[in-house]
Parts: sequence; structure tokens; C-alpha cells
Amino acid sequence: MPTLYLYILDTLADWEPAHVLAELRSGHYLKDQSLRYDVVLCGRTMDTITTMGGLHLKPEVLIADIHPRTGDLLLLPGAETWLDPVQAPVIAKAREVLEGDAVVAAICGATFALANAGLLDNRSHTSNDLAALKTFCPGYHGERFYVNEPAVTDRNLVTACGAAPVEFAYQVFKRLGVMLPATLEAWYGLYTTKKPEYFYALMQSLPQPPASG
Repeated sequence: MPTLYLYILDTLADWEPAHVLAELRSGHYLKDQSLRYDVVLCGRTMDTITTMGGLHLKPEVLIADIHPRTGDLLLLPGAETWLDPVQAPVIAKAREVLEGDAVVAAICGATFALANAGLLDNRSHTSNDLAALKTFCPGYHGERFYVNEPAVTDRNLVTACGAAPVEFAYQVFKRLGVMLPATLEAWYGLYTTKKPEYFYALMQSLPQPPASG
């Protein structure tokens, strides 16, 4: 079973990683149930954190101690504390993972931390706003690689703005290759248009169980 390492920190924006977590953990729409992800909560320390929505989450492991492998995902959700210097060990781990084969997915404030560390200087990426990156991230020099889209994938990095949790999830699923193409497009159509025909297309796209007898 592959592993989704969710980094949790105070003021975590609860809704931003929600689609990724729900679909990869439940496996409802995956092309193979063996692709379901185990979810591991990672912290900078082992202290309980409080999300923006008031949930209290306790890390299972220190992020410094994880070693994601091919097929694993390090998910960095948005929060109000990403530019705090105490996040340096987390950025160091993200750098390490990006140098390997696992995938890093960063949304909203997490993209600011990656930008400030220079990790977006040579990859296509997006964030909440280019002007904001240039204003608040003195270590950022990747303007020529900025893409004005809700979510962007470049190699093993997915980035997204905070207003795009659906697009973020779409890019993550596509990069991991966990859904059939028809399933992925129907899922995306359902959550972006809310039209019922996409629900039926989603159901019809799922792998059929082998016939018995």
C-alpha cells in the first residue's frame, strides 16, 4: 500500500487537502484497490496541532524521519504559518523528496515556503498570486516559471492556489496515475460543473468486477 504523508501544522486549512485525502484513502474511484493510500500524519514536532477549523490532530511521526518512496505522496496543505523560520526542517524534507521519485503536492501557503526556499526557481508552478510571491518571498527567483493556472504539475511537484482544491486534487490524481482517464475526467467534471450526467459517467467509468462462475 502506498503512503500519503500529510504534514500537519497549526492553522492548517482543513478544506485544501480534503479531496486528495478522501479519494486516495477510500479508493472509491481508483482503477485498482491496491492503489489505496495509507495516511500518515507528520509533524515538525509531536505536539498536537489545531487546524483552522478547530480540529485537533496529533502527528504519528516526525516529518524529519519519513522516507517517501516511489508512488508515495508528501502533501503540504496551506496554513498561516508557512513563512515562519521554524518550518525550515519541513522545507529541507520537501527538498529531499523532490530530489527522489516520490511526489510533493503543495497548496496555498505551502507554495510560499517552497518559493522562498528556491524550490520553485526551476519548475513550472503556481500559487495564490505572482505578486504576492515576489513581495513575501525574498528567496524566490522563479517568476519566469510561474503559470497563471489554478494548479500546475512539473515532474514530481504539484502546486496550487488555495482557492483550487478540486484542481489540486485533479493534478495529484493525474500525476499519480491512480484513476482511469475516463474516471478522472468524470470526477473533475462532477466537482466543477455539479451536473448529474458527470456522476453517471463517473459510475460507468469504474472498473467492473470480474464475473463469477
